[in-house]
Amino acid sequence: MNKLAYYIWHPLIWLISWLPLSVLYRFSDFLYYPVSIAGYRKKVILDNLKRAFPNHSGEWQKKTLRKFYRHFCDLFVETIKLQHISDNEIFRRITFINTEAIDRATEAGKDVIVILGHYGNWEWVPAINMHTKANGYSVYRPLKNQWFDQYMLNLRSRFGSQNITMKKTLRVVAGLKRQNTRFILGLIADQSPAKHEIQHWTNFLTQPTPVLTGPEKIAKMVNGQVVYFKVSKPQRGHYHIEVVPWEGEPASAPENNITEWHVRQLEQSIHERPELWLWSHKRWKYQGEYAKKDQANA
Repeated sequence: MNKLAYYIWHPLIWLISWLPLSVLYRFSDFLYYPVSIAGYRKKVILDNLKRAFPNHSGEWQKKTLRKFYRHFCDLFVETIKLQHISDNEIFRRITFINTEAIDRATEAGKDVIVILGHYGNWEWVPAINMHTKANGYSVYRPLKNQWFDQYMLNLRSRFGSQNITMKKTLRVVAGLKRQNTRFILGLIADQSPAKHEIQHWTNFLTQPTPVLTGPEKIAKMVNGQVVYFKVSKPQRGHYHIEVVPWEGEPASAPENNITEWHVRQLEQSIHERPELWLWSHKRWKYQGEYAKKDQANA
């Protein structure tokens, strides 16, 4: 059935992706209403907003929900457009500042670990490969639907980025080090780790939150340059990314120092424009585990 569904909708999506973004944004405006009326993951989103911003009113939370829906619909059409967006248009729509920090690191023989969150439009971020000299790699979690997974991999390779699964990351990184090949490794680090993989808790948006420590471990392993991609959205269809370097040598950094740093970076961005974060995932589903940990340490 998954294969059949793929062959039905894929030609339609392929045709739609040829439309200019000005037209696709009109479709996004239309899509907002069924998404809003149906209340896409409304309970999860409002619960997350209440947890993260307990001092804000219910009206503010509902207003942010509506803003999130509008951004989410834009993100949907922007992702579809990736299939046929031109290099000139992506150059115009997503700008980078301080990419020199990346080139300086790779020219000095260091690899670069890029950390970001599900904030803004992360699907357009691989366009960084058009601005830097080293090979770009993106770490991803395979989707259960293999046909849709392949479709997304094709989109994410649009600007030359090579995609590797989380399970294969260490093997690929070790191979690149043996070959003495400089690389830029992109990791989205705001997902919730599996329950059995939780190794570090932090306070994130007022909540005890388990965080992935993989990015820090890889940075320590290669002793490369760590950077955070600070994303902003100055206007519809346009994103700005500032490359923010972490200062120090990862190999000698205190444990969880890098992890806490990038968590605070993302937290600051969310406070600035909360509607740009992916509120529809269950970020705090393991707080019961924290309570057990707390009791055990009491």
